[in-house]
Amino acid sequence: MNRAFLLLPLLATTGCVSTAKSIVTAPFKVVGKAADWATTSQSEADRNRGKKIRKAEEQARKDCKRQADGDMAREECVKQKLRDGGLS
Repeated sequence: MNRAFLLLPLLATTGCVSTAKSIVTAPFKVVGKAADWATTSQSEADRNRGKKIRKAEEQARKDCKRQADGDMAREECVKQKLRDGGLS
C-alpha cells in the first residue's frame, strides 16, 4: 500500500515532464526550421544549376536550329553558344 502512494506522484508527473520538455524545445525547433528555409542545401544548388544549364541548352538548340545547316554544324553552334554563355 505504501509503495502505491510512492509511485502515484511519480506517475502523475510524467505528463508534466513531457509537456515541459516540448515547451522548452519548441523555440529550438522553430529556429532550426527557419534556418532550413533560409539556406540552400548543396543538393538544391546542384538541382538549380542543372535546371539553368538545361534551359540554356534548350534555348541554344532553338537558336541554332534556325541558323545552322546539318547536324554537325548545329551541334557546333550549340557548343559555341554554351561556351560563350559560360555554361560548359
